[in-house]
Amino acid sequence: MRIASGGVTDVGRVRSNNEDCFKIVEPLHLFVLSDGMGGEAHGEIASAMAVETVVKHCLDFEANPAAKVVGAVEPKWSARTKRLSTAVHLANRNIFKSAEANPEQHGMGATLTAVWIDGASLSVAHVGDSRAYLLRGGGLLQLTRDHSLVAEQVRRGILTAAEAEESDMQSVLLRALGAQAEIEVDAEEHTLFPRDVLLLCSDGLTRVVTEPEIAGTLQAETDPGRAAEKLVALANERGGPDNITVVIARLDKDSRGWFWWLRGTPRKNPGSNGNLGGN
Repeated sequence: MRIASGGVTDVGRVRSNNEDCFKIVEPLHLFVLSDGMGGEAHGEIASAMAVETVVKHCLDFEANPAAKVVGAVEPKWSARTKRLSTAVHLANRNIFKSAEANPEQHGMGATLTAVWIDGASLSVAHVGDSRAYLLRGGGLLQLTRDHSLVAEQVRRGILTAAEAEESDMQSVLLRALGAQAEIEVDAEEHTLFPRDVLLLCSDGLTRVVTEPEIAGTLQAETDPGRAAEKLVALANERGGPDNITVVIARLDKDSRGWFWWLRGTPRKNPGSNGNLGGN
């Protein structure tokens, strides 16, 4: 399948600095997004550290496929899913150690949502309340589970979804990178099909833009970069109370025919690819 992608990050209308960070690594079909916390520049440090650690560990996959697996993994997982989950564990350790070594960084942390596409296989790894969505056949499915207090209260029936949206505790996370030396990472695998659309976003989007509006935008605008811009603009129209980051990957059948590969294609330099936001 052919993959087209794009991403946008924006400070929003209220915050003075952008603590979100994202990276698209096209040669790997790897997409990583992090929302930092900690105030001033510390959130930016945490999110950048999270993204850089995950990207570095995944870029090393071909050169060092037998690298040690960190954290709990399922035996049935693919090598890429195990590598992605390990990368998130390593990001947690790096942020935690940096905060310990630098008192001014105490309390910094970050969310992390990453997806890795390998043909028709999708690996997802996640911590926090940034989200990954799959749009298929007009329906929008949230692939990740929010690790927030209100989301847990909804799952337990303590709050309704409507009450959770109005709660003052929406920003309270139960799980985030850097909060503890070890972290539980959600990881899973999915099968992809042509015309699927993947969306990664920080909560600066989902706090003010509804899922039907997200689905409608993804269906109406087929260019991933422009769709990301439109979603960010919509969040800003709603007041932009937080940093907003949107990353989109659209999958289509490769129309070049079965013999296109005989012609050969130039090898890209993975070190120069991708987009980094939050600085």
